[in-house]
Amino acid sequence: MDMPTSPGSALTWVAAQRLVQEVEDAFDAADLARIERGFTEDAVASFADFPKMRGREAIMRFLRARFARTKGYRLKKTLRVLMGDLLANTWEATWEDARTGKPMQGRGTEIWRVADGRIALWDATFNAWEQGGAPSTPVI
Repeated sequence: MDMPTSPGSALTWVAAQRLVQEVEDAFDAADLARIERGFTEDAVASFADFPKMRGREAIMRFLRARFARTKGYRLKKTLRVLMGDLLANTWEATWEDARTGKPMQGRGTEIWRVADGRIALWDATFNAWEQGGAPSTPVI
C-alpha cells in the first residue's frame, strides 16, 4: 500500500469506536466541514475504482461531488478490526440518487490508518445497487 508515514500510535478499541462513530455521524449529516477536519492534510485515499487521491483537498473534491449525487443519506458503520494505528470497518447506507430519483443502497469495507485522531489513509471498497433490485455484481 502507498501510505503516508505517520508517527501514529496505537489506538484503544474505545478510541477507535469513537472515531468510527464520529465519522459515521459526520457523513450521515453530510457535514462536509466536519468530514474535512477528519482527514490529515496529506491523507491518501483509494476509493473503489476511482483514481487514487492525494491530499485532503483532492479527497474533498471527490466527496463534494459524491454528496451532490445523494439525497437523504443514511449510514451505519461497524468497527471490525483494530491493530495499532490501523482499523477496519464495514458500512451500509441508503440514499436517493439525486439524478435518477431511485432509492439506492450500498455496502463497503474501509481500512484507515489514523494519525493524531484523523484519517491519514482511506482505502475503501464500495458496492451500490438500486433498493429492491437484483444483485449487480457480475458473476459470469
